[in-house]
Amino acid sequence: MDTPLRKPSDTPLRNVRSNIVQSIRAYRIPDLQAAAETLGAHFLYANLAHAQTKADIFELLATQFFLPAHFGKNWDALYDCMTDPIHKSGPQPGFIVVLDQIPTTPKFDKEVREQLLDVFRDTAEFWAERKVSFRCFYSFL
Repeated sequence: MDTPLRKPSDTPLRNVRSNIVQSIRAYRIPDLQAAAETLGAHFLYANLAHAQTKADIFELLATQFFLPAHFGKNWDALYDCMTDPIHKSGPQPGFIVVLDQIPTTPKFDKEVREQLLDVFRDTAEFWAERKVSFRCFYSFL
């Protein structure tokens, strides 16, 4: 579907840039899911609350985002899975991604959290260049 069912101005996302990674703040996950449905966008949700390490994050993302079996469980592979195969599958309607409860454990410290968010920032940039909306919302545990 090339055109959304409703314009972004009719959704809770009316004040959110189309290619951004930001804190979930006052948005509720069900509202973001409904907005994705309204816009005809892909909705990807990952609850990362049970992760303790980077390896746990990769495993949870692989499972909850249904990443391909060949996913290499590293930052580059995550970026590749969020862009290349999807891009090659044809025109995309847009994406709303939620990374819920990113851990703040010693083995998943600020630097590693930033690496994770950087992958999604790079993904947002990739889709922006193709004029496809990619909004990623995150929260910390």
